[in-house]
Amino acid sequence: MASADEGSPAEPGPLPSGGGRGPVRTADEAAAVVAGDGTITGWTRGAEALLGYPAAEAVGRSAARLLAGPPDPRRTAAVAAHCRAGAGWSGLLPLRARDGRSLDVDVRVTSSFTIDGREAFLVSGREPTPHWTMSGSVLDDFLNRSPVGMAVLDPDLRYLWLNDSLERFGGVPRDQRLGRRPGEVLPDALAAPLERLMRQVLSTGRAVADYEYVGWSWSDPHRRRAYTTSFFPLTDARDRRIGIGYMVLDVTDRWNARRLLALVNEAGASIGSTLDVRRTAQELADFAVPRFADFVFVDLLETPFGGERHGTAGGERPTMRRAGMCSVREGCPEAVVRIGEPVDFVPPPHDAHFLLHGDPVLLPVLDPDSHGWTVEHPERAARLREFGLHSLISVPMRARDTVLGLTTFMRSRNPVPFDEDDVAPARELVARAAVCVDNARRYTREHTAALVLQQSLLPHTLRGGTALDVASSYLPADAKDGVGGDWFDVIPLSGGRVGLVIGDVVGHGIGAAATMGRLRTAVQTLADMDLPPDELLARLDDLVLRLSEEEPVDRTGTTVVGATCLYAVYDPANGRCAMARAGHPPPVVVTPDGVAGFPDLPAGPPLGLGGLPFESLEIALPEGSLLGLYTDGLVEGSDKDVENGMARLARAVSRDGMPLEELCPAVVKELLPVPQPDDIALLLARTHVLTPDRLVSWDVAVDPAAVGEVRAKAARQLEAWGLAELSMTTELIVSELVTNAIRYASGPVRLRLLYQSALTCEVSDASNTSPRLRHARTTDEGGRGLFLVAQLAHRWGTRYTDRGKIIWAEQPLP
Repeated sequence: MASADEGSPAEPGPLPSGGGRGPVRTADEAAAVVAGDGTITGWTRGAEALLGYPAAEAVGRSAARLLAGPPDPRRTAAVAAHCRAGAGWSGLLPLRARDGRSLDVDVRVTSSFTIDGREAFLVSGREPTPHWTMSGSVLDDFLNRSPVGMAVLDPDLRYLWLNDSLERFGGVPRDQRLGRRPGEVLPDALAAPLERLMRQVLSTGRAVADYEYVGWSWSDPHRRRAYTTSFFPLTDARDRRIGIGYMVLDVTDRWNARRLLALVNEAGASIGSTLDVRRTAQELADFAVPRFADFVFVDLLETPFGGERHGTAGGERPTMRRAGMCSVREGCPEAVVRIGEPVDFVPPPHDAHFLLHGDPVLLPVLDPDSHGWTVEHPERAARLREFGLHSLISVPMRARDTVLGLTTFMRSRNPVPFDEDDVAPARELVARAAVCVDNARRYTREHTAALVLQQSLLPHTLRGGTALDVASSYLPADAKDGVGGDWFDVIPLSGGRVGLVIGDVVGHGIGAAATMGRLRTAVQTLADMDLPPDELLARLDDLVLRLSEEEPVDRTGTTVVGATCLYAVYDPANGRCAMARAGHPPPVVVTPDGVAGFPDLPAGPPLGLGGLPFESLEIALPEGSLLGLYTDGLVEGSDKDVENGMARLARAVSRDGMPLEELCPAVVKELLPVPQPDDIALLLARTHVLTPDRLVSWDVAVDPAAVGEVRAKAARQLEAWGLAELSMTTELIVSELVTNAIRYASGPVRLRLLYQSALTCEVSDASNTSPRLRHARTTDEGGRGLFLVAQLAHRWGTRYTDRGKIIWAEQPLP
């Protein structure tokens, strides 16, 4: 092996981390294989090009003859021992070329390996670039000019050396650091974690990278800076830890960007929790104090403007009102204007153009004697002096090309003045809040239109089918309040039956309308379950109780949710109507001969009381009977005499020969000739009975052999009705439903076909067991009956009677 070029004769010289400076590249470098005894055993063309020796003259000879000077056995042995230990070596060696020239060659030696049982080393080299060595002056210049702060400490954590960048970062002169620990020259809050990490590195030997902390600028003690530090152990040739080194990098820009992102994200969760303009403005002020400023106020325009409509003339100052403010001092004593009062404060240039097109205004130093504030606003200037308000940022609030107002941030107790870095977070906070304020403003502006949309909660089309002719009238108490809590509905049920419902929710406006929408939807859902009227009201009562638990408590300690309701089910097959009411006025019934009256229907408790039962009543309604459902506003009248109002209603609906579409508004006009203090709703229905030629039924023997017979009867009946197109599907439905009743239920079993606006097939039995639709596996021999029914029918379901249950399936007419 050749000797090293510089350094102690007993030490191998500096070794690169990881055993070399990088992978050996033989394509552009001279390379040779040298045996353990120093004999060259391999020679490349690159080596021949560099030194001029052909392979024949180099291989088999000692590598020592390539040195430009006498070999140093001790240095050679030290390098060989280092490479045998698994590390590499690199350095600058003077070599002699074949023509006698002396060349400085950058040489690298790999760790030892064996070839054919012989120890060998791979040696590569090339001319160094640039052609100078790392002198002490160059190294010193490099370390001190580096933007990275560097330091070396002994095992007792005393400073041995530091560069100029670290001295500038810490703000402590070099002569005060050398020989002392960080805890002796730096604040304890900063030095304690640094020393803890250094001791950890010394004890474990593992480096710690990217420890980030926040300190203070040396040039500006009030301005915070962020740094990231890495610590690593220093070892000698015997791998003993002789000290610790660390490097510090200023990452303030990255820290500020991350802080801005976190601030904006946190603001998104805190600002805009409601659709109230003033609440949103206050949330902005509350969020910014003390995170960003010591005093914040939000002023909103009385009339937002934007686009081509400036809303003010020339340079006239816009009219604003204080919408929100917050201070680190209780009660905001700095404020000249309180919340809700008009505001004339706009920072320079003091006009609407600043709000419409201007950028945020930054005043790092707030002088109360500048900008004419002392003359124009002496009280404001006095507050600036009294509370030490020394820095200001004002940001116009704009959203969707609309100017909304102005937000101003000020500092007093915080000694750090605002600078350009603070403008971006202020702008982002205001932009986030501006969107929320604009949303709230739009909601408030469109609230009146929303009341009109609440009319959609009432049915626009009433479908009584062939069983009922229906008509309705709805009139709110006051047009500006929009829809209230009165509602009605007509619900088609199975078997040609029709459900009629009318209700009255306490109150008016959005709350009553929302509750009304919930109850109407709930009634439709419960009606689809074919519940009898009393049970449906009991379920509805449970829902109102749950809604009451969600509502706020009024001054009397009770909830504001409450409602009355009447539900009736008319069956055209037998001309009977079952009904129940929950604190609602009873229906009015007019027989075909013109006699009007009110059924003796148990009143029942209003919805929301809970724990009290509801009772049903069933009455017969001959063909052509009139059934009227109404809310109490129709019968209370100006005298508040409900009995007189009900008598007037009975006379009004007894008019003969008037179509329902004309009778309904005429009754309302007669009973309420002047504006009324309550909402009213009136629902009129005229009954029709299903004729015998549209209804057939057969008793079915509890015998599987009866299925074919009853299926044939159904097919013949469809032929008679002219519905031959439905014969195949009807036979399948009849077969499956009758078979299930015979197999799984108990007799008597009965089949009924109804021909109305749809064809309905009903199979009744004496069992209360509910059928279950399931999906049979491919290997199952049965279990597909209800699945086939569900696929063939438009609708199907089950309803229970006092004698068992009925399974029905409905098909639309061709």
